[in-house]
Amino acid sequence: MSVNAANGSYQGFAGGRPAAPNPPEAPRSPFKWARQRLAARPTRRISAAGQRAEQRLAHLAPAWRVVDWLPPTSENSPEQSGFLAIGPGGVYAVTVVEHGRQRVMVAGDVIQIQGRRPPYVARARKAAKKASEALTAAVGTTVPVVPVLAFVGSGSLSAQGLPTGCLLVPHRDLDRLLLAAGNKISTTTAKKLADVASHPATWADQYRWYPDNQTASDKRSARR
Repeated sequence: MSVNAANGSYQGFAGGRPAAPNPPEAPRSPFKWARQRLAARPTRRISAAGQRAEQRLAHLAPAWRVVDWLPPTSENSPEQSGFLAIGPGGVYAVTVVEHGRQRVMVAGDVIQIQGRRPPYVARARKAAKKASEALTAAVGTTVPVVPVLAFVGSGSLSAQGLPTGCLLVPHRDLDRLLLAAGNKISTTTAKKLADVASHPATWADQYRWYPDNQTASDKRSARR
């Protein structure tokens, strides 16, 4: 340590006084960390499952677009996530179910996993209906949305009768399912619908795809 002869201060200290030491960091509780990791595990797992399902559609681009979207149901569970797949085959509300190694048994509208019968089919239909209503209100013409349940997991999937009006598929076959729908709408229309679906206001019932601040009801009135 040396002294500055000009001002009598110690070099290496501010104002000639020792700097206050940094307060020690609070020790991190390993128990709190473990609890946080366990609480976040279902969210991380279903998020990864959703990404795996979306990746099946990657090679279908640019004809198909994926819009991140959580099915707006009051019964959302940590086992589910979802997105919209929009392309020449139409609009699909894909609800992703992560079932791990558990066997999935399907009998019509009834889905059983490890003794439980979660209402996945009813939720998928409700999600598709909500999406159809929002998109229809935004563009002013009916936009059908097909509900799809995509199962992500290594457990087997067996069916003795499929539900009506809802498609079921292992996530590995999701791209094939959409391609099998053929061409129902033009690529231009699919792109416009994807742009509308990507707009946050669409889901707040505020977005209208018309000039001069017209609404869907205005356009319907003008046709009369």
